[in-house]
Amino acid sequence: MIENIEKDIIAIISDVSGYEPAEIKPETNFFQDLEVDSIKAIEITVAIEKKFKISVRDEDVPKIATVKQAVDLVSKLLEQKKN
Repeated sequence: MIENIEKDIIAIISDVSGYEPAEIKPETNFFQDLEVDSIKAIEITVAIEKKFKISVRDEDVPKIATVKQAVDLVSKLLEQKKN
């Protein structure tokens, strides 16, 4: 399941950032490696929320700087949603 989440998140980041999915790895930093600004970060967050039908709290957004952090957060939120 984690692999699917990662694949979906990479696809979203690719769409927003313009980078190829192959260039985006779990440790890729959105801001340093992909030149994502705050507007694009919000676009990515909104797309992730829609895709996974979850809600990312505003205070969690600055904590997401890498693909892995995004995957971990989405996994946690999906787990909470199930319970």
